[in-house]
Amino acid sequence: MRLSQALFVTLREDPAEAVVTSHKLLLRAGYIRQIGSGIYAYLPLMWRVLQKVSQIVREEMDATGAQECLLPQLQPAELWQESGRWDVYKAEGIAFTLSDRHDRELMLGPTHEEVITTVAKELIRSYRQLPVNLYQIQTKFRDEIRPRFGLLRGREFIMKDAYSFHTSPESLKATYDAMDQAYRNMLRRCGLKFRPVQADSGAIGGSASQEFMILADTGEDEILFTEDEQYAANVEKAVSQPVDAVPSSFTSFETLETPDTTTIARLCEVLKCDPTQVVKNVLYEAVLDNGKRVLVLVSIRGDRDVNEVKLFNAITQRAPNYGGTKVLALKVPDAEAQAAWTAKPLPLGYIAPDLSDDHIAAAKDTAPQFLRLVDPNASQLQNFVTGANQPGYHVVGANWGTQYQLPEVVELDLARPGDRALHDPSQILQSARGIEAGHIFQLGLKYSQAMGAAFTTESGESQPFWMGCYGVGVSRIAQAAVEQSHDKNGVIWPVAIAPYQAIVTVPNIADENQMAIAQQLYSDLNAAGIETILDDREERAGVKFKDADLIGIPFRVVTGRAIAQGKVELVTRAAGTAEEVAIAELVSTLQTKITEALQA
Repeated sequence: MRLSQALFVTLREDPAEAVVTSHKLLLRAGYIRQIGSGIYAYLPLMWRVLQKVSQIVREEMDATGAQECLLPQLQPAELWQESGRWDVYKAEGIAFTLSDRHDRELMLGPTHEEVITTVAKELIRSYRQLPVNLYQIQTKFRDEIRPRFGLLRGREFIMKDAYSFHTSPESLKATYDAMDQAYRNMLRRCGLKFRPVQADSGAIGGSASQEFMILADTGEDEILFTEDEQYAANVEKAVSQPVDAVPSSFTSFETLETPDTTTIARLCEVLKCDPTQVVKNVLYEAVLDNGKRVLVLVSIRGDRDVNEVKLFNAITQRAPNYGGTKVLALKVPDAEAQAAWTAKPLPLGYIAPDLSDDHIAAAKDTAPQFLRLVDPNASQLQNFVTGANQPGYHVVGANWGTQYQLPEVVELDLARPGDRALHDPSQILQSARGIEAGHIFQLGLKYSQAMGAAFTTESGESQPFWMGCYGVGVSRIAQAAVEQSHDKNGVIWPVAIAPYQAIVTVPNIADENQMAIAQQLYSDLNAAGIETILDDREERAGVKFKDADLIGIPFRVVTGRAIAQGKVELVTRAAGTAEEVAIAELVSTLQTKITEALQA
């Protein structure tokens, strides 16, 4: 490609709408163009990157025996209603829904579990047809509340999603493990630093899942890991062993006046105690898919925080007790929310584990009793400090089973850096930031049972499919690569997914010798299989050099003064090094460098 004939426009200043570096650089370098909120055009250079990522993904999927297909982007509402996810996605406000001319509701697919399960239900009859793994690479849609960070959090995005069907959990596990290895291969071949981590399954569901995080200092997700590489998890999923609680100095139960102590720090200052001696009680309001409001009281150690993802899952598991199946919303209720269900004022900041249920006003849509849960770290405390259910007062020397009935014990702690690892307490959890690039799930029977998708076993019985699903964000990988690898001058693409491997820059196109050598090298390099562009624009040399750095092509060949000695300058973008190479040896030199980069 000759830049003089290409759609190639770069910007000198950062666009005002961009926040993270990768978003700024992709806009400035002419890779993408914003069309609307969270909606982007992939320009020619970006499309080449996306094609390369897609091809690596495709090759690794094909190597596992998975079969590529293409599923419809428009999905009938009935399928989502059948699985039970229609109301959940609509309540969260993240689904693009519409009605056709016959008033039939449709959804623009954010994911395709319902569609693929329908296909399997209609086409797979016998155990002899299993296992099977189907995948596609296509555009998905998600109505993000706040689209941001460019392609990392857009309203449409390119994704590879795969779905597998099995006769048994053992067969599912085998494919899950194969996908784990395939994903590692994909990211390694893309030239990225990454870390697989245990993860929460979220709205997709299932019994187990793992995320693949591309490491980046500005990543949205926090990862907790150990140095021995035996443990890594998204903070939403992570478990740990906090520091040991300091033994309580209180030996008898009594109520003390503690004015203006609505925070743990202030309370500990007044009582001269350690936060690990305190049981704090946090009030949550959950709304289920049947409209039922459930008030939840979580007791947790004073120095710890509630992991709201774990709490969401715990309430979901108990939703059938209230006639529901899913949690649609979970929050700490503000004053306005409290007014909708309180029968009398709450002792906020001074709540005890036995807060009376008569604080809840009688209402058809509200559970009449608090759902009380306690984290294990709080359940083990003795002679602890907690609220007295009276503003300005706390109790000390309290114990479970004596002053307070022990609530249901559920692990709800938010793990943090510095905690001890469960597998080896000598290993201390460390923190890193990452960008989720892939997620694999063992779905189990969730969708097959809900949608009546079954096969006939060898013994002639009908049995629901065991299912797995496996997603990789193709467009996320592309931008995450920039977030991981850039400098003050621009993008630094890994060789494997760079739009081109080399750029031949002509400092002065009016110099016939420079142009002749540049055009010959451009032809020779492309003929040798080295993807090369030629910068033959009528621009100053400095502008061309800055643009080459900005767009991040791995190798730059400059036909400058060195051609008088039969040489050209070869600049390696990642290392920032320059060397002179004989013109006759340039092709072989670049072939060696590219091969080494791809094998690194």
